[in-house]
Amino acid sequence: MADIKQVAIVGGTHGNEFSGVYLIRRYQRQPELLQRQSFHAWTLFANPQAFAANKRYLDADLNRQFRRDDLDNPSLSNYEQSRAKVIDSVLGPKGSPHADLVIDLHNTTSNMGPVLILTQAGDFYNQLAAYVKMQMPEAVISCDEDHLSAEEHRLLCTTGRYGVIVEVGPQPQSVIRQDVLEQMHSMTQHILDFADLYNRSELPELPTEVEAFRYLHSIMLPLNEQGERLGMVHKHVQDQDFKAIQPGDPIFTLFDGGEIRYEGDSVVYPSFINEAAYYDNNLAMSLNEKVTLKISS
Repeated sequence: MADIKQVAIVGGTHGNEFSGVYLIRRYQRQPELLQRQSFHAWTLFANPQAFAANKRYLDADLNRQFRRDDLDNPSLSNYEQSRAKVIDSVLGPKGSPHADLVIDLHNTTSNMGPVLILTQAGDFYNQLAAYVKMQMPEAVISCDEDHLSAEEHRLLCTTGRYGVIVEVGPQPQSVIRQDVLEQMHSMTQHILDFADLYNRSELPELPTEVEAFRYLHSIMLPLNEQGERLGMVHKHVQDQDFKAIQPGDPIFTLFDGGEIRYEGDSVVYPSFINEAAYYDNNLAMSLNEKVTLKISS
């Protein structure tokens, strides 16, 4: 596989997720933190107008605008759709990109800790996961619809030849937390170190397998026929991201005091529990299965 020559670190894809914005500002002040022997790295501020407005987005979620067909559709022209086309011209074009690796920096209000989200399958991603986990044992590895091709993905980071998301929480929207920012910086540095070692064929001995969580589907808060919420995430599930939910476990508490239990027939692992950004769609959490990534030598 060809070397990684161009690395883009993207912040502010969502305007009210502040860690990525302040981290790329730091890297702009201290560019030596980005550079490695074997590649050139640079930063991109994805959605400055949403940041200035202190909103996740102005017209549409920027991180859902990067399907190849959507990028090629001139009728999709609101602010974020137009901004996506500009970003694609800088990082991409998707399918034949300028950027070999895109690292997109995000925050979540959920208690997920530092999470490396792999958007596709393959040896490069598995080795990266193993390296990051070895350097940062508290990191969680997440596979987000890695069965999809890059062209089908809507995520900004899939404009690059390789693309990952650094997702760190909990952090409220429009707030900056030192511990979260430090974790984001640490994970980003480990990814850059990996790319350099990968290029120079100097990776350390990696574990033969790594635990990860693969996205299955999302579940909604309980609603009545009018779309009004009937309950909330159960207190025993709240803040328990990536902790097992067994069949029959309570997952929602109703406002009338009742409970709703998980009706699946296998163990699942929740993430993005009570994520504030997803409340407009009444999404309560994502459910994942635990998987093992096999690491090639």
